[in-house]
Amino acid sequence: MNRVDERDAYIGIGSNLDDPERQVRSAIADLAHLPESRLLGASRLFRTAPWGRTDQPAFVNAAAVVATRLSPRALLDVLLAIERAHGRHRDGTRWGPRVLDLDILLFGDMRIAEPGLDVPHPHLAERAFVLLPLADIAPGLFVPGHGRISELLDNVDTHGSEPLPETRAP
Repeated sequence: MNRVDERDAYIGIGSNLDDPERQVRSAIADLAHLPESRLLGASRLFRTAPWGRTDQPAFVNAAAVVATRLSPRALLDVLLAIERAHGRHRDGTRWGPRVLDLDILLFGDMRIAEPGLDVPHPHLAERAFVLLPLADIAPGLFVPGHGRISELLDNVDTHGSEPLPETRAP
C-alpha cells in the first residue's frame, strides 16, 4: 500500500437505510480496524434532514478521526470496501438514499483534487450533517480554504438536525 507519514484523517459517516443507527455504529467499529491506522475518536450520532433530495428518510450521521499511515487514495479504497461490505452499491445516484456513505472529509492539512478524491470534501462548509459531527469532536479544527469548524457551523442551517440520545460512539 502507498504509505505517508501518519496524519489525522476525518471521516464522514452517514446512512438512511437498513437501520441507519446500526449501520453508522458498525462503520465506526470497522474504522477501529483499518490497516496502518488508529481510531482516535468518534462523534455522537446525529439525525439530520436529507440534503439535495428531500424525498427520502432522515439520515443518521457521525464523524470519526483516525491517525493513519495510509495514503489518501489507499484510505479511500478501504472506505469503499467497507461500504460494499455493508451492502452499498454505487450507481452514480447523487444525494439519494444509502445504506452507508463514508467520505474523507479532511486528510491532515492536505488539499487533493484527483478523479474521485477531493479533500477537503466539496461542500463540507455548507452541510450541517457534516459540520455538526465534526464540531462535536474537533470544534477548533481548521478546514483549509474555509476556516474553523465552529465558525463554519455558525453559517449553516441546522434546522432538522439533532443528536440522538446517548449515542456517543466507541
